[in-house]
Amino acid sequence: MHKAELTLDPAFAVAPVHRRLFGSFVEHMGRCVYTGIYEPDHPAADADGLRSDVAALVRELGVTTVRYPGGNFVSGYRWEDGVGPKEDRPVRRELAWHSTETNQFGLDEFMRWTRGLGIEPMMAVNLGTRGIQEALDLHEYANHPGGTALSDMRIANGAPDPHAIGMWCLGNEMDGPWQLGHKTAREYGRLAAETARALRTAEPGLELVACGSSGRSMPTFGAWEAEVLGECYDEVDFVSLHAYYEEYDGDLRSFLAAPADMDRFIEEVVATADHVGARRKSSKKIMLSFDEWNVWYLSRFQREEAENPPTDWPVAPRVIEDRYHVADAVVVGGMLNSLLRHADRVTAASQAQLVNVIAPIMTEPGGRAWRQTTFHPFARTAAAARGQVLRVEPAAPRHDTALYGEVPLLDAAATYDRDAGRAALFLVNRSTDTPMEVAADLRGLDGMAAASALTLADDDVYAANTADDPERVVLKENKDVRLDGGRLTAVLPPVSWTCVELTGPQA
Repeated sequence: MHKAELTLDPAFAVAPVHRRLFGSFVEHMGRCVYTGIYEPDHPAADADGLRSDVAALVRELGVTTVRYPGGNFVSGYRWEDGVGPKEDRPVRRELAWHSTETNQFGLDEFMRWTRGLGIEPMMAVNLGTRGIQEALDLHEYANHPGGTALSDMRIANGAPDPHAIGMWCLGNEMDGPWQLGHKTAREYGRLAAETARALRTAEPGLELVACGSSGRSMPTFGAWEAEVLGECYDEVDFVSLHAYYEEYDGDLRSFLAAPADMDRFIEEVVATADHVGARRKSSKKIMLSFDEWNVWYLSRFQREEAENPPTDWPVAPRVIEDRYHVADAVVVGGMLNSLLRHADRVTAASQAQLVNVIAPIMTEPGGRAWRQTTFHPFARTAAAARGQVLRVEPAAPRHDTALYGEVPLLDAAATYDRDAGRAALFLVNRSTDTPMEVAADLRGLDGMAAASALTLADDDVYAANTADDPERVVLKENKDVRLDGGRLTAVLPPVSWTCVELTGPQA
């Protein structure tokens, strides 16, 4: 059995737990919207056509924000197509994912859905095929109280109160050659700055997100962030990051280490942003919005697309509906740990996507909705992470990986809420074949009196949930957890994610 040790001390706090870290993403892609969150003919649909069974799972998941409507989709989207009487809404070709967009779900439906769930909206504007004026038009429709052409149109469409959207993304992945309206860093940086200034003229308090490069492996990475922020540093609050991971050729060891690559990605973007700030002699710090992250078997999608190129324009086709297994969920848990570890700079994040498309929630048209394996670490972390993120430096064995070099076998994050008398440990055993005993020194915390733990693991690391067997993989009580005074011990199975919750006298 491997052994590891760590210490929790509130004197070493990283930052508050930002609730925006537990965001998600809804794009008009595949079945995320249609037969996902919106299906008027479903037995569980409400008066707005929204699936109440999916809404219940979204609440359970603990989603705090949702980025909308894309994604690649936004770079060709005309927002006005999706408002007003449904019978008058135009049907359009959707070029990003080669499908047909009916526009039966749009901004007002999205806002009613988020409002009903208590979710903060995060709106993306089209800076691919459109620009400053269209962004201002969307803002006028969404946020202006009334008395203008577009705000009065919103009121006439049944939304008398402003939508009050506070966070806006200035385009999506604009360095990607696949993106409609793809731009150079200078072109995009100038457009982002001009759009930001215009939006802030309309409403000074908006929070704005500039596009970072589309991934750490992009040839533009680093130089893109530096040049874009060189143009718009003073006008924006965030720069975005996107990262997806998958298991390649049975290399489970590297796959489980993917969150270590996520750590490096975050730290490199922070360094680049701070370098730009230093050059400008600015005291301002750019925050990070990790607004696309997940496990995605992208290579499989690309292979299937190459072998079967689209020949028609379907409505809501089945696109990248990855079925997630135990190892995928363990990696998702580790990625959440990475976000928590960097909560001093990553203050917003969106797991992509919410329903059906590489998602924690799956549905069948007219049928049931169920939780994928990846649902569980997200929901538990969103529920248990409160107060302050604590710095955790485990002493643990290490091993080599082909893709990410040497990494520790234990991945850990922790939070502490002094007022509530609660703490939480989020632990990943990356070993593929050996359990691990973790010993945690809790003497710095105020009298933790009880501990409970839930673990996600299985003898078959490729076990998954399905519509026919939706509870095949669930969180289970970990009985190998002991609390003795100020010392906690927990035994973690191989390839596992565990949440240990600690409570004190005042809880």
